[in-house]
Amino acid sequence: MKQALGLPLALLALVVGFGLTSEYFLTRDTFIAIANDIPALTVMAVGMTFVLIIAGIDLSIGSVLALSAGLTAVAMQSWGWNLPGAATLGLACGLFCGTLTGAVTVAWRLPSFIVSLGMLEIARGSAYLVTDSRTQYIGGAIGGLSTPLWFGISPAFLLALAIVVASHIVLRKSVFGRYLVGIGTNEEAMRLAGIDPRPWKVIVFALMGSLAALGGLMQLSRLEAADPNAGVGMELQVIAAVVIGGTSLMGGRGSVLNTFFGVLIVAVLEAGLAQIGASDPAKRVITGCVIIVAVLLDVYRNRRKRG
Repeated sequence: MKQALGLPLALLALVVGFGLTSEYFLTRDTFIAIANDIPALTVMAVGMTFVLIIAGIDLSIGSVLALSAGLTAVAMQSWGWNLPGAATLGLACGLFCGTLTGAVTVAWRLPSFIVSLGMLEIARGSAYLVTDSRTQYIGGAIGGLSTPLWFGISPAFLLALAIVVASHIVLRKSVFGRYLVGIGTNEEAMRLAGIDPRPWKVIVFALMGSLAALGGLMQLSRLEAADPNAGVGMELQVIAAVVIGGTSLMGGRGSVLNTFFGVLIVAVLEAGLAQIGASDPAKRVITGCVIIVAVLLDVYRNRRKRG
């Protein structure tokens, strides 16, 4: 209950603080810009919430985003594919990367940290190979996903909200969600109860890869170009948002709704720091401090729970 109130209050405090320090922050344009800038981060944070709940981690998502977007753009520009076919190819690429990460992790019982680090390099190198290390411009071919609709809000933002709501319901109300919490809490107990955790863990990583690819399509639509360098360091933003939202790095606890508040906090922090003139290195230092504080709070909560 305290955390449920704490996140909105923290978000409100940031909004008020930046509103007092920048005369341009509390404007309609600022909030619309934030809303239209976070769909990719939001859907990837949803996937990472599921991954952390099962006590895993996926560091490859930024590279998978770049590879999926680059493959979609090349399919449209160089291979003559139509939009539905190219988008499907990009999503399938993300699904394959996530499934491979999960399968290798489960089959050889390796830490997902190490396996996803390897996938990070594979996907990034593949993104350079597919795009010939050049930005692929597609114009407005997929721009409909980011074209403002009501009140300047894009369909991508509405889609991201729909994914948040659906994922929250799945995690809280479905057998799938209960299995994931059980796996993250005590995997051996799940085995003794007759439930094999392995396929469920692979499914979670496959879902993460698919959502990373969807994030790539959202970014491709917004920028109208696929950059092979896209998504560098984005995994840190995603993990920061999820951990700020209260999902435990130790597994077994998490909330998609709280993750969305974490995304908003990260986005408002970034936008506010930009408006008050903070340099990029300063923004990275502050973001890193926020991650460390969130991790310390998670450790503190776990110790209190055990006590």
